[in-house]
Amino acid sequence: MKKLLRTRNDRYIAGVLGGIAKYFGIDATLVRLVFVVLLFLTYFCSAILYLLCCCFYYPK
Repeated sequence: MKKLLRTRNDRYIAGVLGGIAKYFGIDATLVRLVFVVLLFLTYFCSAILYLLCCCFYYPK
């Protein structure tokens, strides 16, 4: 069973987006681009979700 965890290797800030990319098996750059677009489309509400993920998903 796969777990959604932050990564230690593929990270820029906290490894959340790298962990999401690894979980779904896609490129981390694509996940980061989608996140930046969502930041502007949701008026930075997705940044709150990112911070919550930093707190609850621990790296391996």
